[in-house]
Amino acid sequence: MTTQSTDVQLPELEGQKVPADQNGEEAKRTAADLEAVFDVPVNVSAILGKSTMEVSKLLKLSSGMVVELDRKIGEAIDIYVNDRLVARGEVVLVEDRLGITMTEIVKGERN
Repeated sequence: MTTQSTDVQLPELEGQKVPADQNGEEAKRTAADLEAVFDVPVNVSAILGKSTMEVSKLLKLSSGMVVELDRKIGEAIDIYVNDRLVARGEVVLVEDRLGITMTEIVKGERN
C-alpha cells in the first residue's frame, strides 16, 4: 500500500524553543515557519509485512493463493515517509477504501 500526499497535519509548534540566533536570543517556532515546504511532495508507504521466497515459488503464484507475511493479525504496521520509518499504525476501513491510523510516532530511528 503506497500513496503520495502533501496534505499534512502539523503538530502545534507555538512556543517551542529553537537554537539561539546571532544575538543569543531564543527564537519561537510557528507553523508558518514551515510554509516553504508545504508543497514538497513526499512518498508515504505503509508496510503490512514482508515475505521471502525463491523465484521458482514466486513464478508459481496465481490468483487466490496466499503469501504468508512476517506479521501477526493486529500487529502494528510500519509507516515510512521517503524511506524513513516515522510511525506505526493500524489499517482502518474508511467507507469503501483502506486507510491508516497512526498509533505511535517513531523518533530518531532511521531505516
